Amino acid sequence: MNKIQKQRLAWRTGFFLLFILAPVLDLFRFDLEKNHFILLTYPWTLGIDAFKSGDIGAMEMALNMGLRFFLPLALIVGVGIWVAWKWGRLYCGWLCPHFSVVETINHFMRKASGKLSIWDREPLPEKQADGTCIPVNRKWWWPTVLVILGFSFLWAVVLITYLLPPKEIYYNLFHLSLTRNQALFIGVATFLFIIEFTVARHLFCRFGCVIGLAQSLVWMGNKKALVVGFDRARSTQCAECDASCEHACPMRLKPRSIKRKMFTCTQCMQCVEACEKVHENDPRPPLLHMLSEQCALDVSLRDFGLKPNIPSDCFPPIHHSEAEKQD
Repeated sequence: MNKIQKQRLAWRTGFFLLFILAPVLDLFRFDLEKNHFILLTYPWTLGIDAFKSGDIGAMEMALNMGLRFFLPLALIVGVGIWVAWKWGRLYCGWLCPHFSVVETINHFMRKASGKLSIWDREPLPEKQADGTCIPVNRKWWWPTVLVILGFSFLWAVVLITYLLPPKEIYYNLFHLSLTRNQALFIGVATFLFIIEFTVARHLFCRFGCVIGLAQSLVWMGNKKALVVGFDRARSTQCAECDASCEHACPMRLKPRSIKRKMFTCTQCMQCVEACEKVHENDPRPPLLHMLSEQCALDVSLRDFGLKPNIPSDCFPPIHHSEAEKQD
C-alpha cells in the first residue's frame, strides 16, 4: 500500500466513523419527533411553527429560509460541483461510507471466489504481475456472508438513528425492546441491504446513487479534469503485464480506455498503484498516471475520435540506456 492509499484508508475510516457517530453525538440528524434538523447539537429550524403562531414576522421567516435553507444548500451543491468538476468522484473514492463497504466486500468475495462480484464470468488470477497474491478458498464464504450481514444490519441501525433519537434506538436494541415500527424498519432495511451488498453494490454505485451519478456527469463535462492517463506511446509494454490495473479497480473498469468508458471512476487510484508495483523493479516508468489540464485531453477528447497534441511532459520520459540494460 503506497502513501496515497494509506491516506485514502485514513480518510475513509474517519468518515465511516463519522457516519456512524454523527447522530449519536448530535452532529447531524433529522429528528422526526421534533420535525427539525439538529446540527452540531443545536436545533436547526426554519421557524415555520413560530411563523404560524405569530411569534415571528414574514421578514424574519424569509431571513430564516435564506440563511438556514437556501444558503447552506447552495454552498453544499456549489462545493460539490466544483470538486466534481476538477477531480470527479473524489467523494466516492475517498469518503463515501457505501463505497468503503463495496471495497471491503470485494476483498472478502475475491478470497472466497476469485471474483469481485458474483456476476463476473471469470475469476481473477491468484498471482498477479503487481505482486498481489490472493489464493481462493471457499472457506472465506463464511466470513464474506458475516461481513455482508454485519454491514447490512449496521447500516439499517445507523439510518434509523438519523431519524429517531439514537439513545432510544440503541437502548431498545440492547435490551431487545424495539417498538414494532423500529423493528420493522431495521428488519426490512437489513434485508434490502443484504440484497444490495450481495448482488447489486456495483450497480448501485454506477447508476443508483444520485450523488455519484451527479459527480460523474459534472466530471464528464470538464475535458481537463483529473483522470487516469495511459502512456499510449508505450502501449506494447502492456503485453508484458496481466492487466493488474484492471484487477485492482474496485469498480471493475478498464483504466487504459477512454474517459467515457471510465464514467464511474471513483479516483481511488488503485490502478495507478498496481501499475507502479508492476514497474517496481523496472527502470522504465509506469504507464498509468493521474493527468489533468492539457494532459487530460488525450483521454477525454478520444471520446470523439480526436487525437489532440499532448504536451511532451505529461508522462515521464524513458531513459533508453536504462531500458537497454534491462533488456
